[in-house]
Amino acid sequence: MPHKLGHRICAGILTAWKRFKELERKATKMVKGLYKLPYETRLKRLKLTSLQKRRQRDDLIEAYKILTGKEGVDPHCFFTLDQNRYGTSGQELKLYTRRNRLELRRNFFSQRVVPHWNRLPEPVVMAESVNTFKNRLDRCEEWGN
Repeated sequence: MPHKLGHRICAGILTAWKRFKELERKATKMVKGLYKLPYETRLKRLKLTSLQKRRQRDDLIEAYKILTGKEGVDPHCFFTLDQNRYGTSGQELKLYTRRNRLELRRNFFSQRVVPHWNRLPEPVVMAESVNTFKNRLDRCEEWGN
């Protein structure tokens, strides 16, 4: 029974996410002169970041806090460090990418943050504080879509 409940909760969150995304698209159309423009152009003109980009940024910040012990949570509950250093470049805290058979699992925090985290360069990942991490992340181009 708890297994089915977990799937329902995740499905509910995904549905809410899609609704919020649509709401954001509609809201940007309400600005005078932007109605006919594509969504990405509206965001640029309004100097906004997309909902997806904000979510990725927040995920990376939360992953940083967990992996550096600033969150008070055991990092092994969420992530596995990649022990295979062969062929990996960049930073020291590379995360192991687990294979997912279910599409639903790919949306879990511990899964969706890994590819973006692994693309971050060493100076960003090894930041001394959360604010330093945020500043370096904002200047870094590697983590986005």
